[in-house]
Amino acid sequence: MVWKIEADRQSCLGTGMCAGSAPDYFELDNTGKVRVIKDDIEPDEAVTDAASLCPVEAIRVREAASGKTLAPL
Repeated sequence: MVWKIEADRQSCLGTGMCAGSAPDYFELDNTGKVRVIKDDIEPDEAVTDAASLCPVEAIRVREAASGKTLAPL
């Protein structure tokens, strides 16, 4: 199974919750907005946790094959 990470940079507030909880997958760029480092990944609970922590739900994690949303729920 492969997961896909999507980030809505326009909604991002730049809190850094995602980068702090899953630094292998997210970072803040020089404008303070989220940047996805790896967008097609093997399942990792750190990514769904990061999506759930985002206060504006700017991050989505989906199953790549089905498109089913895994986080946030």
